[in-house]
Amino acid sequence: MNKIFPQGDVNGNAAAGTRALPGGEAGCSPLCCSRQGACLSAFVLLLLATLAALIALVTILGRPPRTPGQPPFHSGAQACVTLTNRTGFLCHDRSSCISASGVCDGIRTCPHGEDEDEALCRDVPQSLPSFLVVHCGDPDSWIYSDQKCDGTNNCGDCSDELSPVTVCPPCGPGWWRCPSTVFKYCGCIPRSLCRDLVQHCSDWSDEYSCPGP
Repeated sequence: MNKIFPQGDVNGNAAAGTRALPGGEAGCSPLCCSRQGACLSAFVLLLLATLAALIALVTILGRPPRTPGQPPFHSGAQACVTLTNRTGFLCHDRSSCISASGVCDGIRTCPHGEDEDEALCRDVPQSLPSFLVVHCGDPDSWIYSDQKCDGTNNCGDCSDELSPVTVCPPCGPGWWRCPSTVFKYCGCIPRSLCRDLVQHCSDWSDEYSCPGP
């Protein structure tokens, strides 16, 4: 006895007993469904591989350098005044104030080490907050702000101690004002150098006028 299978009508509609998918598509065969699943898995794997490659690239190359006008990496950094009345860097605990020259010096001074943070020290001095940096007479040279007007020739041309680049207060009690012959000093020398039988001032006032320490 021959078996007769249901046939579609002349309009192409499925005969009774068959199930059509929404939209008029016929059911997916096992082979078709397995291919679709394989394509979806391959797409997901490709997406994950691309994401992993981007993460690896950023890790290897690091953060791109800051361009002019771009917000700095240290937007939360705040200035403070140290016990020696110098500009300082306020640590995240809001109570520790370290000297400006103690930032990015290779030594973690703040309780949590934020003074040596990678973003802060990545491209010194460009990556430092402006309150930590003072430029010398030579625009390519710079010093930390707490080294300005400290009596020492930190810039190498005394522009951090003498006008017209810098206006500093008069020599303090422990200093003698004179044109120094010593490279380390500019317009003042420590009184401890007076009366030591060595010329430290071009006018010899350290040996004849300075009262000593």
